[in-house]
Formats: sequence, structure tokens, C-alpha cells
Amino acid sequence: MIPDQLKIESHPQMQDARMLLGLSGWMDGGEVSSGTVEHLADEAGAKPLAHIDPEDFFIYNIPASMEITALFRPHGKIEQGLVKSYEPPANTFSYDESNRLVLFSGQEPNLNWRGFAECIFQLAAEVGVSMIYFVGSVGGMVPHTREPRLFSAVSNPELKKDLESLGVRWTDYEGPVSLITYMLAQAEARGVGMATLVAEIPAYVQGRNPKSLVAMLRKVAAVLQLQVNFDDLRDLTGEWEKRLTEAVQERSDLAKHIKKLEEDYDNEIFDTQMGDLKDFLERQGIRVD
Repeated sequence: MIPDQLKIESHPQMQDARMLLGLSGWMDGGEVSSGTVEHLADEAGAKPLAHIDPEDFFIYNIPASMEITALFRPHGKIEQGLVKSYEPPANTFSYDESNRLVLFSGQEPNLNWRGFAECIFQLAAEVGVSMIYFVGSVGGMVPHTREPRLFSAVSNPELKKDLESLGVRWTDYEGPVSLITYMLAQAEARGVGMATLVAEIPAYVQGRNPKSLVAMLRKVAAVLQLQVNFDDLRDLTGEWEKRLTEAVQERSDLAKHIKKLEEDYDNEIFDTQMGDLKDFLERQGIRVD
């Protein structure tokens, strides 16, 4: 049964289709998650497929300061006393039939994970999706001068083989989880495979990270066997890395840490405690959890 919150606008029928999920919020550092889906949708000219009505899934008001509650409220625009726009959280599906691909761009719900996941699983069943991928990112001890490592978790061990051949590492984690972990736990019972692709990006860099975005797009293109053009992002990456390196060199304390980070990264040293650099970042107001 199609959930009431799922509003289907088109009914393509694809065989053995793939779905790619991108979510803003917790696992969208550097805009890797949202940016990957946005880039693929734009390049493919993806067509509208469906959307999820947000009313049952999001908190618009909490008892807190104005600065905190502003993070939860819908966005609007008023000009000369007239409401020009009102934008609740958007959770939309589009599709690229030629590549058997469904793209989801959304925001992780505050409430009712089961109902939200049901909308995604039901749409997958409606259009013939057999495999779901989530792309995301987390802040870690990766120098901005290196390619980010990609980690994965899967709903079934049989899915590991193809990802291993692409150099993806397996996640070891215990702690607070997201909607995606809930969906991974449910996928097998819903008759669909699911895997995550999560980039570890530089924790000391804030804002959009074109280098990590290109790395993710390259990996997704290999996994889904897509032809993806990211020349524009590659040009941005060069400029971004140059500006960041110049900024680091102006901070001798940070430059020393980054040099050590590069050495550890090149030697495959995984320091989960992150020692002096973690302490340094926290003194700058940057947490790495």
C-alpha cells in the first residue's frame, strides 16, 4: 500500500533500477551527499518522479532560543508585505530512465523514521528498484591535499565483492546512527539491496568541498557504470585546494599538523584518537566525533 505521505507524479517502469539517496544535515559535510545527487540530476536532466509530504516527519518548533528554533523552521520570503514564497523541507525523487536511475534529494526527518523509510521503500518497489545506495560524508583526519577515503556498510555480505574491487573500505562504528542505518537494517526484509558510500573529509575545512565531491562522483560513476562529466568541479577543486593551502601556510601551527597528517595518511596510519590535531581543532571550535 502506498503511504499517504508519498505523492507519486510519474510512473516509469524500469528493470533492475538503482536508487541514489542524498540527504542534507548530519552526513552532508562539504555538501558531498546533497551535491552528488544534485550534480547527477542536473547532468542527466532527471524528470520529476515523486515527493514526500513533510508534515508528519519534521519538527517546525521547539522550546529553545530563536537561534536554535530557526534551524527547524521552514524558509519563507516576504516582499513589500506580500508572501512570495513558503518552503517547507523538500524531499523529492527524480529519475533518469536511460540509466535506470532514481535520485532522491532530501532532508533527514526529525520524526517517524519508519514512515519516512516506508515511503522510500514503497517507491523503490513501484518503479522496479533492486538496489539502493546512500552517499554521504563525515569529518575526519584527512588532509585536504589527498583524496578522501571511502567507507561502506551493506545490507548483505554478498554485496561486498563489487565494492571491494573499487577500493572501498568497510565501516567499523558504534554510536549514534541515522535514518540510513535504520534502512540498512530493514532492506533485506523489503527485498532490496542497500549500501552506503561515505567519504571521510577534512574536519578542519568548512563549507562546500569540491575535491571530496569529485571523489564521490568518480566512485558513484564506477559503481553505477555511469558516464559523468565533472570538468567544472575539477577546475573548482584546483582553485579551492590552492586557496586552502595558502591559508594553511599562513598558520605555522596548523601547517605543522597538516604535514604530520599527510605523513600518517600516506603511511596508512589510522589514529582514531587523532591526538594533538584533534585537540588543536577543538581549540579552534571544530569538533571531530
